[in-house]
Amino acid sequence: MATLDDARGGAAPWLLSAPALLLFTAMLLIPLALTFVLSFHVFKDMAGVQPGYTLRNYLQVVTDPYYGRIFLRTAGLAFAVTLLSIVLGVPETIVLARMRKPWQSICLLIVIGPLLISVVVRTLGWEILLGNNGVINDMLRALHITQEPIRFVFTMTGVIVALTHVLVPFMVMSVWATLQKLDPQVEWAGRSLGSSPMRVFRRVVLPQILPGVLSGSIIVFALSASAFATPALIGGRRLKVVATAAYDEFLGTLNWPLGASIVVLLLIANVAIVMGCSRLAERRFKHIFD
Repeated sequence: MATLDDARGGAAPWLLSAPALLLFTAMLLIPLALTFVLSFHVFKDMAGVQPGYTLRNYLQVVTDPYYGRIFLRTAGLAFAVTLLSIVLGVPETIVLARMRKPWQSICLLIVIGPLLISVVVRTLGWEILLGNNGVINDMLRALHITQEPIRFVFTMTGVIVALTHVLVPFMVMSVWATLQKLDPQVEWAGRSLGSSPMRVFRRVVLPQILPGVLSGSIIVFALSASAFATPALIGGRRLKVVATAAYDEFLGTLNWPLGASIVVLLLIANVAIVMGCSRLAERRFKHIFD
């Protein structure tokens, strides 16, 4: 009887998670597998996708300097947005954690509120703000900081600003979840022993919120590297990133195998960079704080 109960107990988690696993397989793994297979197909301009298989699509992406610049631009964009999200999101979350209710709940709702709005709507709002005749340039001219409008739209600066606003809430939520587990008495003990606030933050608070910062950085980097709507609307047609380049191959030139190879390489690069940076950061901070 005990053996039967143990068997049921071992199978119960799998049975309960089976619907989610099936949905995950159907909605994510199968499309990724089909995209991977499509990336090896032969493409001819006059005949379209052919049944043969080739590595020429990957070789074209890897060896063409045009795609190399696009991948480097995307990596730089993702790192810049991640760094800004850390600089803005971590102090913001610490301040929120020290607020009293109901101001804490109100301010947290304001920070996370943009997630309730479509990313396209938020990006169009930033396009209005950053335009040559937008609010920001009007304020700069009114304050006599500049005479001519500063160009933000169709530049990397504008894309970074808009993407940072879109993705900072993910950093805030990750760090917030870690701060809720932080025991304030440990910080107070450090202060009572004569340590400065900066030393207490560096030796007590930072090591404990580091997992939240790392998880938030991974989320922000992955989302910014694969972002499409914001770079397409703010960056325009000339400032291409990997997502917009793949979009052009799928719907512009109709070269689906080449677009699929770009998507697969983006996925591989994204996973490799995220895992590598996560391992490196964990080892470095562990060495510092041990």
